[in-house]
Formats: sequence, structure tokens, C-alpha cells
Amino acid sequence: MHAHRLLPLTLSFLLAPGAFAAAPPAAELLRQAEAERPAYLDTLRQLVAVDSGTGQAEGLGQLSALLAERLQALGAQVRSAPATPSAGDNLVATFDGTGSKRFLLMIHYDTVFAAGSAAARPFRQDAGRAYGPGVADAKGGVAMVLHALALLKQQGFKDYGRITVLFNPDEETGSAGSRQLIAELARQQDYVFSYEPPDRDAVTIATNGINGLFLDVKGRASHAGSAPEQGRNALLELSHQLLRLKDLGDPAKGTTVNWTLASSGEKRNIIPAEASAEADMRYSDPAESERVLADARKLIGERLVAGTQVSVRLDKGRPPLVKNPASQRLAETAQVLYSRIGKRIEPVAMRFGTDAGYAYQPGSDGPAVLETLGVVGAGLHSEAEYLELSSIAPRLYLTVALIRSLSAE
Repeated sequence: MHAHRLLPLTLSFLLAPGAFAAAPPAAELLRQAEAERPAYLDTLRQLVAVDSGTGQAEGLGQLSALLAERLQALGAQVRSAPATPSAGDNLVATFDGTGSKRFLLMIHYDTVFAAGSAAARPFRQDAGRAYGPGVADAKGGVAMVLHALALLKQQGFKDYGRITVLFNPDEETGSAGSRQLIAELARQQDYVFSYEPPDRDAVTIATNGINGLFLDVKGRASHAGSAPEQGRNALLELSHQLLRLKDLGDPAKGTTVNWTLASSGEKRNIIPAEASAEADMRYSDPAESERVLADARKLIGERLVAGTQVSVRLDKGRPPLVKNPASQRLAETAQVLYSRIGKRIEPVAMRFGTDAGYAYQPGSDGPAVLETLGVVGAGLHSEAEYLELSSIAPRLYLTVALIRSLSAE
């Protein structure tokens, strides 16, 4: 279904007489969101002050306990379970309402930063931006969820069926201990909101999947000076194969395959018996995984160094959030609601992968998944990471308005 066919249907509902009869005007919801900003910043400062890099059990445990306490104070039933094999706990909270619509609000609380980063670069504000380790990715998203829920509680709004919150501790390394839980929870929902940070005022309707492609060559070792001809140079064969495999991507489909790591040899005076390389694969079409692997297997059939053995394998990682009508409709609803406060929001497809891919159910009409509902920020995974302070209130408004309007459908 095309976007231009969807929008009038969405608009007709949202603009129908009585559709928002019980809802405060958008301007009032925005005013409440603006009043919540100081509390949001206090929470964010508290979160950034804790080192919670993936695998840092102490900091992740400290943050998990803090988040559980905050969710319970908001009225949630909270449970936690170890995110094995990852460090830290998956935290699941539920809020039961009086309606029928079911929502999952999810985001990770781990970061990429080393222990000691929080003390070395404490939370600060400067020239309309906030800085600190993980301030946007994704502690700003964690705070967004907490304070959107706080606003709904202040408003006495319970017309949803159930709101489920998931905070997971291992997104930055692939969500090995939470991906199954994400998929299980998502299957129970009508809507899934994920709170990664956009780099502009946008919501994301499609993300890339991430795979690893691995090339291995086995040869035979020999003395590089006195008997090189007796060896079978695995490094030379690897180089040959990498040149043959350099164009596995498909720009027309948005598929990229980039060889990023290679290793070989023990010492300079030994013909290497083994060599290997790894590639990062990004894709939006699920069929591309099998196509890339099949093409690679065909190409490695031609040898440069006789007597070498070459193999290639593909490890599937995070799946894509494929562009789909349900996410498109949800983005259009977000656009309409954002326009009510005089702002525009852009639906985008992004090239990196997120946990939204685990929530998406291929071949199903639901749930409708929307990514990057977090605060606007940039410089992610660097010491320059920041969030835009001006985006806090509008983005709080957006989550609250979405839950209110979708609950009424």
C-alpha cells in the first residue's frame, strides 16, 4: 500500500468529530511536556553518572535496580531476569489500563563506553546540548520512556489495554541475551515503540539487518627463505579471494558488504598456513543474506595458489525492520500529531541496525513498529556524543500523544 493512499485514512480518523473529545488540546499536552523537562534532565544526569558499558556487571546492576525502583514508583508490576549470556538483567514492567490496545516501549540501558567514562566526562549542558557517555544512545531514550509514563500518570490516562516496558542490557553487542524476549513480547502487542536517538526530528520505519561474512584459507607452512616453493601461501590466496569478493554488495537494494578485518601468519620468515578475513554486511531485503552467501561460494571456486582450501560462511546477526504498511501508517499518525504543535517529523529508513528488527514480525500485519522515538542526538559512540535539549519536550509530547490517540482507535 502506498503512503499517499494511507494518509487520507489516517487524517480522516484523527480529524473526525469527537475523535479527541476526551483528550487535552495538543498545546496543553506540549505545555505539560515542557514542564516535565527539568525532571527529565535530573533523571538523565542520574543515568549518565553510572558506567553501564555492555558487560560491566556492577554498573548494569546498579542501573537496573534504579530503573526498577522508578518503574514501581510509577505503578508498574516489575520483573527482571538475567540476560544470559550477557551481563545484566532484562527489566520488564507492565501497566494495566482499562482499554484494549497493547504497547511495548523498549530501549537498552547499556553503552559502548569503558568503565571510568562517567567520572571522566560527567553530564553537562552547553549551548543547547547535553553531553556525557551514552547521553543520547540510549540513556536519553530510557529517560524518555520514564517521563512519558510519568506524564500519562499525571494526566490520569489509562485508556490503553497494557503498556509493557523493556529495558535490556546488551544491545550494543547484538542483544544475545534479550533478542528472544524482544520477539516474544512484541508478538503480544499492537504497537512497538523503540527509543534509539534520531539525528534529526524523525521517526524510523525501516532499519538495516547486520550479518558477518567470514572467509578462511588453509595452506601449508614452509620456510620463507630456504623453501618457499614447498609452502602454500594462505595470505596470497586470501588476497586473491578478497579482490574477487569485493563487489558482493548491491547498491540498488541497499546491500553493502565491506571487508574490515584480516589476519594471517605467525612470523615473517614462515609462509603462512592460515589466513582469514571478516566482512560487515548490511541489508534491508532478507533475501539478500542467501544471495550474498551463494555468490561468495561461487566466486571462491577459482584459486590462485594451488593446494589451498577456501571456505566462506555467513553468520546472521540483527534482522532488519523491513519497510511495511503498518509502520508506515504509524509514522503518518505521528506526522499528524506532530503537526498539531506546529512541527514536522520525517519518516526515514536508516542504514544501521537496532532491536526494532527483533520486534518486527515478517509476513504479519502486526505489531506496528516505530524506531527512533528517543531524543534527537548525534556523535554517537564518541566523546562528542550529545542530545539536543530543544527536542526533549516535543518528543515527550509525541509518545504521550501517540499512546492517547492510538488507544482511542
